[in-house]
Amino acid sequence: MKMHTFRGGIHPPEKKELTEHLSIEVPGSLPKTVSIPVTMGGAANKPLVQAGDDVACGQVIADNTAHPLGVPVHASIAGKVKKIETRLCVTGPEQLCMVIEGDGSGRTAFMPPLDPFKCTREEALKRVHDAGIVGMGGAAFPTHVKLNPPAGKQAEYIIANAAECEPYLTVDKHTMEETPARLIDGLAIVMHSTGASQGIIALEANKTELIPVLEKAIADGGYAGKIEVRLCKTKYPQGGEKSIVKAVLGREIPSGGLPVDVGCVIQNVGTLCAISEAFREGKPLIERALTVSGGGCETPKNIRIPVGTVIADLIPDTIKISPEAVKVISGGPMMGVAMPSGNFPVAKNTSGVLFLTAAETDTRSESPCLGCGKCVSYCSCRLTPVLIVRALKTSDIDAACRFGLMDCVECGSCAYVCPARIPLIQHIRVGKALVRNTRAAQQKKQGGK
Repeated sequence: MKMHTFRGGIHPPEKKELTEHLSIEVPGSLPKTVSIPVTMGGAANKPLVQAGDDVACGQVIADNTAHPLGVPVHASIAGKVKKIETRLCVTGPEQLCMVIEGDGSGRTAFMPPLDPFKCTREEALKRVHDAGIVGMGGAAFPTHVKLNPPAGKQAEYIIANAAECEPYLTVDKHTMEETPARLIDGLAIVMHSTGASQGIIALEANKTELIPVLEKAIADGGYAGKIEVRLCKTKYPQGGEKSIVKAVLGREIPSGGLPVDVGCVIQNVGTLCAISEAFREGKPLIERALTVSGGGCETPKNIRIPVGTVIADLIPDTIKISPEAVKVISGGPMMGVAMPSGNFPVAKNTSGVLFLTAAETDTRSESPCLGCGKCVSYCSCRLTPVLIVRALKTSDIDAACRFGLMDCVECGSCAYVCPARIPLIQHIRVGKALVRNTRAAQQKKQGGK
């Protein structure tokens, strides 16, 4: 099988051996209470229930129906709403959450099943929206928007992002291994609803044992010739949208553009499985599988838990943490978010939680830039991070944009190889925020005229 790849990228230690042979498990005992963020991707939601209300599992509890980017949030357990208050979340310390105490009844409020190949396109998009599905690989972008390209844009290919290139994480691998038919069904549903003629599963070479599993599921589903597996070189950030499109199709997403600009729609493995469940079972996105790992975790595993489960509540019954753990990360070590503690809830896009030791982290201080150009050589977007950051440090935002500030995908490869340990991505994120705030202020000013 031909090997596909892209220019640039890095090869950090994979660290997947901690969980790569461990099936996804459902903990024997789960916390009785969940803390569900009111917004998990898309436009900011408003609560639809109040403290004291009884809710069923799968019931819509928050939404923003007036906004095209609104995505509903559902109760992940049946019980009573105890509080609606701000709590620590991955997106910040003051995020509105709905605290639900389970009553053990198992009451559900799922949607009726819907045949994805007989319903209209509008009905399909509505089902994806009503199920509250967002990108589960990390970005949490509303899936119903992604499946509805702007006028004049057509998806030729649907790419299932099966790279899982972040170190430590193995949950996508086990999702494919354990439920391949569901993945293929979700991919076929998206192909049908978008009118795409070809489906591609982009798989990294460290998962070649899955090729026969996936090819059998493709054949069993009757999609031979319509869906295929393409093998990609094991390299970070192979799972980034720009990298994966360049690798498997040889096409380049234009500056400021989207995958659909080159005929592609990309969906994470977990997202495709959630789409299948939304149609076949009427099940909203109320639970997810994730990897819990790291040298500071004594019980690394892949687990499936309700959205809103607070990580600290899983300790020590489900997760045991070593005294040597010094850092908690939500997501992978390259693009994840460092958290002050485990007192944060699992969101729809939480692909992993890592407990790292001092040996797994880098605490060296920043030193002056050497001008060596390593960040340029390894950048998967072929940008010049050193020049972007130099411009930002002198408050020259225009120059930073000319050097590609807004095209950076924030993969962290540049910071990983920087011998001076300059936090390039942190500088770039601040610079992007300045640009967005400036543009928003200008639009507001123009709108007020």
